Amino acid sequence: MEGEQNTVDQGSPTLFLERYRPALHQLYYDPNIENKNLAQKWLMQAQVSPQAWQFCWALLSPDKVPEIQYFGASALHTKISRYWSDIPSDQYETLKTQLFSQIACFSSGSKMVLTRLCVALASLALNTMPEAWPGAVPEMVRVFQEEGGGVDGRARCLALLELLTVLPEEFQTSRLPQYRKGQVRGALGREWGSVCPLLQQLLRRGDSPGAVKARVLRCLSSWVLLDVPLSESEGLVEDCFTALPDPELFDTAVEAIVNAISQPDSQRYVNTLLKLVPQVLSLQEQLREAVQNGDMETSHGICRIAVALGENHSRALLEQVEHWQGFLALVNMIMFCTGIPGHYPVNETTSSLTLTFWYTLQDDIMSFDSERQAVYLQVYRPVYFQLVDVLLHKAQFPSDQEYASWSSDEKEQFRIYRVDISDTLMYVYEMLGAELLSNLYEKLGRILTNTEQASSWQHTEALLYGFQSIAETIDVNYSDVIPGLIGLIPRISINNVQLADTVMFTIGALAEWLADHPVMLSSVLPLVLQALGNPDLSVSSVSTLKKICRECKYDLPPYATNIVAVSQEVLIKQIHKTSQCMWLMQALGFLLSALPVEEILRNLHSLITPYIQQLEKLADETPNPSNKLAIIHILGLLSNLFTTLDISKQEDESGEGTAPPVKTAPPPPGPNPVVVVLQQVFALIQTVLSKWLNDSQVVEAVCAIFEKSVKTLLHDFAPMVSQLSEMLGQMYSTIPQASALDLTRQMVHIFASETDNFPPIKALFELVTSVTLSIFQQGPRDHPDIVDSFMQLQAQALKRKPDLFLSESLDVKAVFHCGVLSLKFPEAPTVKSTCLFFTELLPHCSDVPPVARVVQEDGKLLLQAVLEAIGGGSSRSLMDQFAEVLFSLNKHCFPLLTVWLKEALQAAGFPSTRVTTEQKDTFTQQILRERINKRRVKDIVKEFTLVCRGLHGTEYAAEY
Repeated sequence: MEGEQNTVDQGSPTLFLERYRPALHQLYYDPNIENKNLAQKWLMQAQVSPQAWQFCWALLSPDKVPEIQYFGASALHTKISRYWSDIPSDQYETLKTQLFSQIACFSSGSKMVLTRLCVALASLALNTMPEAWPGAVPEMVRVFQEEGGGVDGRARCLALLELLTVLPEEFQTSRLPQYRKGQVRGALGREWGSVCPLLQQLLRRGDSPGAVKARVLRCLSSWVLLDVPLSESEGLVEDCFTALPDPELFDTAVEAIVNAISQPDSQRYVNTLLKLVPQVLSLQEQLREAVQNGDMETSHGICRIAVALGENHSRALLEQVEHWQGFLALVNMIMFCTGIPGHYPVNETTSSLTLTFWYTLQDDIMSFDSERQAVYLQVYRPVYFQLVDVLLHKAQFPSDQEYASWSSDEKEQFRIYRVDISDTLMYVYEMLGAELLSNLYEKLGRILTNTEQASSWQHTEALLYGFQSIAETIDVNYSDVIPGLIGLIPRISINNVQLADTVMFTIGALAEWLADHPVMLSSVLPLVLQALGNPDLSVSSVSTLKKICRECKYDLPPYATNIVAVSQEVLIKQIHKTSQCMWLMQALGFLLSALPVEEILRNLHSLITPYIQQLEKLADETPNPSNKLAIIHILGLLSNLFTTLDISKQEDESGEGTAPPVKTAPPPPGPNPVVVVLQQVFALIQTVLSKWLNDSQVVEAVCAIFEKSVKTLLHDFAPMVSQLSEMLGQMYSTIPQASALDLTRQMVHIFASETDNFPPIKALFELVTSVTLSIFQQGPRDHPDIVDSFMQLQAQALKRKPDLFLSESLDVKAVFHCGVLSLKFPEAPTVKSTCLFFTELLPHCSDVPPVARVVQEDGKLLLQAVLEAIGGGSSRSLMDQFAEVLFSLNKHCFPLLTVWLKEALQAAGFPSTRVTTEQKDTFTQQILRERINKRRVKDIVKEFTLVCRGLHGTEYAAEY
């Protein structure tokens, strides 16, 4: 079987029928995954073969097992939905009759086969309506209402409902062209007039079985997705409410009501919406009972209905001013759902559904003109203050004992839920303003100063969490309660990790405020430094210290000795995980930046010396996995320290500097402290490299130290350029690695234009280019990362210092050919970088003679590679990049391109067998016409690539 399954014998349905049984058996029952895959591949080919029309009916015969019948029904659906054009129009009626007949047969048989047959008939209906099969739905209803065929009425009714349910669903997933979709949607919308009364009749009949009512509700859910008018479904939607007390129908009824209410078009039918408000409010008793009985499913379902009405139609209902009390009652019902008793997600899962509603309502209120807004705020500001209390209550941790019993998944869900609450509080602040902070401060003050009645840590933590949520993203610098809050923090009795975490994060959120009020640092800094020693507070304490050091660095010199000492202690004791150690080094970099140079050097010496000694020891050892991790860790610490240690006092682009104007003195004379340290450890780093040169992670870690230092120091790094260039050249010559090229690119970017540093940069650039060209000669396919970085380096050189391409030592022709080869790589990032290289190279045809020569001699090869990619050789997602190369050729090499295009496209079947000579001529004319509008060239290329791939006018083209 395995050897036979690669192709389907196109000439023999009989042979297929002999083979399908073992193939299906393998697919369903063979434990070997390879056999399953082979069987599935063969069966998929069989489904689309011309013989499928003959064998699928045979597979549906009553003597076959359901799995085989299901395959036959699926084959029918595949042929109808995907190969409709193969069916002659005179066969439509026969096919329709056969499908009706099969559905009648299976209405009392296998449910999964019946569904596939209904989907097949639905697909046929969508392909023939409205022209070839007008009145498709009334005919379906009539056929299944006729008695006969030995099928009982209930089975026929269920089969009809299944067919009516899958019809809109099949429309949503159909592959109809866009223009047909509009026609068919309109035709289906008109059919709702005959479907709705039928559904209403079946739902209202007292003797309708539960299975029929459930199918009616499913059918309604399906049809409302077509945006059928809510006014026409009003009675049916109201009938759905009568199904809610029935536990068997509850979930399906909820789904139907929510889908009907949530359709975007439904907001036009305000009168219907107003009728639905009392219907929803009438569910409050059922909701309260469900909450009392711990029936989470029922409370969840009712909440979904209330939120669907409120969230989708708050503006429409707000505008009905005479009905304001009804809408306010709905808002209060949703508030009850937000504050539903129990802890999320263990005792309830409902409250999270309501959070988006509060955003929507606030947006709608604030969108009114100021006069109407004032009226609404009078009613809803108190509601939102109540909401804050409810949310902070819901955000409270459970008791320590209960929390300990939660699974890690439940704890993670609760964490995410609290983040959602935090986001909501931040948003609510926009409406409630400073009064909200005052409100929280008063409550916190009462708890912390009330000596008679002890409050739970959970209550304190939740209030602080409220403060943190707002202060994290909103400028609270003008709030008059923050000094009081900073004063209260030291009074908090911290005997719990969660509370301590929130205290830390709250201090971190106030770092910008502390920068403007440095006198308060002495109140909170001791708490942060104390927390640094607790591994349970690792993330919160380190991130808070980093924020303080970044925002307040010019006010921290008096505390610097203490901060460095505590940090050194926790680093030596290895209290924190790797990522927190890196953050801590960044914090120290910010801190040291504001100190005098002598103090920076003294602190750097004490901070780094233990690591240098450790690195010296590791450099002498024989390489093994454990000392590799230690080396990478130490190099990472240095990288992160040098990332933020910047003694230039100017505010940088990221806004991290906080120096007032009086402090913006020029940097002191002499070498930068980072350069001093790097020069001291340079020999040691070379020793480490010599042992680990074939390990890309260690090489990456070494390059990262210099790359981050270069980015931070910029031109202050100049004293190191010569020796680093020499080391990089040696590294790359021995074992080429992408990270070395990336660092070279950084050096070219900053130093290539400086006269003093040009010679070492030029030598390095020529060396790495030469080494990379030899990789291309040996076969570059195994090194897409090196090719990617190499192309980025060449592009940067052309951008910053095109003179590098004037050198006789640089083989421009070879670099060009490597670029053409790289365009054919399957890796998208490599191709993007290569396209960037060519778009930087082509403009220099006019001012760099070696570039002009190679483009004149070999530019046609580049064009052929671009056309090959457009013709189908590369992913469609890269077409914009290839279009840019084409545009650049047109702009800078127009006379040559005119000739090349004609010659290249003359070849038969190039760039695709699917394009005609006329289409190629049109493409040529369109491209040559556009020398200014790059966007237009991208559109032309997109259009042409679809034609080349045979996708023009398909659904894929619509998505493109």
